[in-house]
Amino acid sequence: MTLREIKCGERAMVRRVAGEGPVRRRIMDMGLTRGVEVFVRKVAPLGDPIELQVRGYELSVRKADADMVEVEPC
Repeated sequence: MTLREIKCGERAMVRRVAGEGPVRRRIMDMGLTRGVEVFVRKVAPLGDPIELQVRGYELSVRKADADMVEVEPC
């Protein structure tokens, strides 16, 4: 399951960040690393971007980036 599939108001735990090189590094630099709990606060009407709460701050990610983050529901 990917972060994109998590519904608004649900929590998930990051299992793995896919991708390669600078894109993967950028996602991890935003705080989306293995073992982190993520709360989906809002999803835009067309699904892009997704607003998350992670590590005590709010983060907006694009659908393409959310597809690279594998999660498991909490």
